[in-house]
Amino acid sequence: MADPEIAQLRAAIAARPRAPDIAQMRRDANQRSKAFALAADVTVEPVSANGVKAEWTSTPQAARNKAILYLHGGGYVLCSLDSHRHLAAEAGRASGTKTLAIDYRLAPEHPFPAPVEDTLAAYRYLLDSGFEPGHIAIAGDSAGGGLAIGAMLAIREAGLPLPGCGWCISPWVDMEATGQSFIDRAEADPTVQKATILTMAQWYLGEADPRHPHAAPVHGDLHGLPPLMIQVGADETLLDDSVALARKAGASGVPVDLQIWPEMIHIWHIYFPVLSAGRKAIAAGGAFVRDALA
Repeated sequence: MADPEIAQLRAAIAARPRAPDIAQMRRDANQRSKAFALAADVTVEPVSANGVKAEWTSTPQAARNKAILYLHGGGYVLCSLDSHRHLAAEAGRASGTKTLAIDYRLAPEHPFPAPVEDTLAAYRYLLDSGFEPGHIAIAGDSAGGGLAIGAMLAIREAGLPLPGCGWCISPWVDMEATGQSFIDRAEADPTVQKATILTMAQWYLGEADPRHPHAAPVHGDLHGLPPLMIQVGADETLLDDSVALARKAGASGVPVDLQIWPEMIHIWHIYFPVLSAGRKAIAAGGAFVRDALA
């Protein structure tokens, strides 16, 4: 049976005006988030995570010794703490943890590897603050989902202990947009198209190799990474990114739970206040984190 909530949401997203420049795109992304108020029981605490602008969100039942390091999406070009605060806080609620969301530097002003460096700095901040690595999850959506994996590779290369798990929501892990789903799902996806992905990849990479594992972790050595949950919508152009990542992780001996949600679109979780499937997906991700960090 068709989901009437996602049908209505899909139409609303498709009707949005498309801004012609980055500055307006950023303003629009942050403005849209104001439609979803933060829950009244969420506490927000701004912090500097080794020089990276960040903030803690927590709910009354959050374990004080466990944390999600949350990385927002937006193609490495858009979005902020403001645009994703409600999602980061709800991910923590579902997981029974605090959430540290970071405002990593954005391209094209700060191209690759700036977001990876900022994530690594924030992870060091968590370790320095007394969090055990096995009590940390790294989670993110879209570009943030790819960054979660790329950052794990950087963490490993830095000789640091890896986190307890990773939760990737609609992850972008292939800078070259080679997936067939960019063609097969082009009409169904109201959010992401191949031309947009390639433009953002160009802004993000600058002169960097589009197959550098920290930017395109589908090309990385994933052996030894912690358990992963990957959630993707069946109607996303980025569907094949998730499938390729799950295949690479599984073939590398990484425990991976790939969930393909019927009818869902890019980062449907962020619409959880008006989308029951978003709430269910967050609950599933939270249960995964709880079990992995137990």
